[in-house]
Amino acid sequence: MSEYDRTHVRRMWADDGASAHLGMDATLVEVDHAVVRMSVGDHMVNGHDLAHGGYVFTLADSAFALACNSRGAFTVAAGADIVFVASARRGDVLVAEARVRTAYGRSGITDVTVTRESDGAVIAEFRGRSRSLPSR
Repeated sequence: MSEYDRTHVRRMWADDGASAHLGMDATLVEVDHAVVRMSVGDHMVNGHDLAHGGYVFTLADSAFALACNSRGAFTVAAGADIVFVASARRGDVLVAEARVRTAYGRSGITDVTVTRESDGAVIAEFRGRSRSLPSR
């Protein structure tokens, strides 16, 4: 699958100020697959002292973006859903692994599993729907 030019996805990640601001690290980007890590910082916890769901969603969304853009086409989210399975806490390192499940025409479905690095516990399951757009 090396026929896909990943210059676009590398540039997209380098320009992603939101993910960088949250300390995310893309540890793997290959065609239809991406892995992103993030530590839950003090500013990411809610009033229950748990990781705020919005940050967990953002981590999953960032991995989703890398996976669905990995074929080189300019691709955006058309929608996404998340199921929170377990809580994460301050200091936990979360890992989001995204895999494109299917791509059909200009549309696609990508699943992302967010786990806690220390014990592999599943924190959330995310499903994103994508749409590739004409080149900009």
